[in-house]
Amino acid sequence: MTEGYRESVPVLTFPRQTLVSLLVFALVWEALSYLAPYLGIPPFAIPSFARIAKSIATITPVDIVVTLARVIVALIVSFLLGVALAMAMYRSHTLNNYLHPMVRLLMAVPVVSWILFAVLWFPGVEFRICFVLVVVCGPVFLIDTLDAMHGVPRELRHMMQSFRPTTWQYFFKLMLPAIVPTIFTSWKVNISLAIRVVTIAELVGAVTGIGHQLSVAQELFSVADVFAWTLVLVALLFLLEAIVARVEARILRWRA
Repeated sequence: MTEGYRESVPVLTFPRQTLVSLLVFALVWEALSYLAPYLGIPPFAIPSFARIAKSIATITPVDIVVTLARVIVALIVSFLLGVALAMAMYRSHTLNNYLHPMVRLLMAVPVVSWILFAVLWFPGVEFRICFVLVVVCGPVFLIDTLDAMHGVPRELRHMMQSFRPTTWQYFFKLMLPAIVPTIFTSWKVNISLAIRVVTIAELVGAVTGIGHQLSVAQELFSVADVFAWTLVLVALLFLLEAIVARVEARILRWRA
């Protein structure tokens, strides 16, 4: 491994500003937890970090694994479907003209509506959750990939076509290397979107997962449990984004 390659891979560290911001937030929250009775706020509404720590200690790892698995599987399915449809729409102007308005329509439908549709259409809970995640994240992959394909310079496309490549050669030799940066951007956007959507989808009918646990905490009026599970969601988001960032740094190290 060369020295230049080592320098091109960023080290996963938190900037000083991030640590300071988190510390200030923690201090303000802890102070409010003690001042809540004097401010007319119920004590349980702003729990101290000691109570939050107790809630974190009772977190069930199974629910974390289940939610994480749902997110990863749905993102992979969304990515494969989105890229496949983007390739088909790029190759066929007729297909693009008919499908593009439908994709825009899908992106305009609120997440809550998709959850209600899933409950009414499908009996299986897992399929409902996967359906909601795919129908929300898939169009993002599709639109970003299609726009990236159209953004490839015309000169490169004409030069590639002069060699009479097959469809797979045209995609893997020209299009894929050109759209890789956009694909990673789509993954980053969809990871954040999927983490938010999966918890809402799990609120309806699921008996496992972080969303279900948040629903239980809400029924028990346990703000400490809600805060603890929210911290878990944030940690999962940071973890998945860090993994994508590391893969991106390795694959696109030539940009450094």
